[in-house]
Amino acid sequence: MIPEGNVRSNVERFSGYQSLYDKYRPEAPRRVIDLIVAYLGKRPSLVVDVGCGTGLSSFAWVGHADRIIGVEPNADMISRAREKLAHTDGADTISFVPGYSNQLELESGTVDVITCSQSFHWMEPASTLKEASRVLTEGGIFAAYDCDWPPTVHWTLEAVYNNLLGKADAVLAGLTKEEDRAWKRNKEQHLQQLKESGRFRFTKEIVFHNIEPCDADRYSGLAISQGGVQTVIKLGSTELDEDIATFKRLTEQYFQGRTLDVLFSYRMRLGVK
Repeated sequence: MIPEGNVRSNVERFSGYQSLYDKYRPEAPRRVIDLIVAYLGKRPSLVVDVGCGTGLSSFAWVGHADRIIGVEPNADMISRAREKLAHTDGADTISFVPGYSNQLELESGTVDVITCSQSFHWMEPASTLKEASRVLTEGGIFAAYDCDWPPTVHWTLEAVYNNLLGKADAVLAGLTKEEDRAWKRNKEQHLQQLKESGRFRFTKEIVFHNIEPCDADRYSGLAISQGGVQTVIKLGSTELDEDIATFKRLTEQYFQGRTLDVLFSYRMRLGVK
């Protein structure tokens, strides 16, 4: 049973394309770990990555924390994360459990760090932050961080990227009832939500960048792995087929078979208990 405050459509949005998601989405940058550990002031004993998906944001902590727990409500996503464990050095320090952000099966005051990588906007913020405060140690860190889409290459290609995602949302509006759609909250409100919760002695937004190698396949895959596009495809609609083909063609023309250094921009909203 889904705990109160959670939306089933938000959970189900990520079903059925875990391999595609895992292939194209960025791993957590090392700077995430460096920033959080610096604010914590010590090596974390326990990091809990909430809404961990396929573990891209969880595995990054291996070797930097004594124990890591990834929490994820979607069965397909967590199954992919568990598949990867067998091929991970230090796998004995990390585990993945089903669960929800506002009902963590953890003892109070036992967690040094909670992260939400590109996931906090899918959660009910007040109950999530209340639960985070319960399980965090004094001085513990809550950090919600997100990548700005699309990654920076050239305005013409980025405009086509944005148009594709915008059309996906428009198509979904025509194919589904409002109550059946996933409910994405405004990321720009994350910092204010941390402040208004009254559960953190210090809050801050930190902006940083990460350079990653990217070719045409990956750049187009980043767009096609977005939940709106995937939901349209899962519903059996062909309304995006031409747009996807055009985007892939333009991406290939831009990259011209090259692998380029691409700027991924991040925003972290951080709270210290």
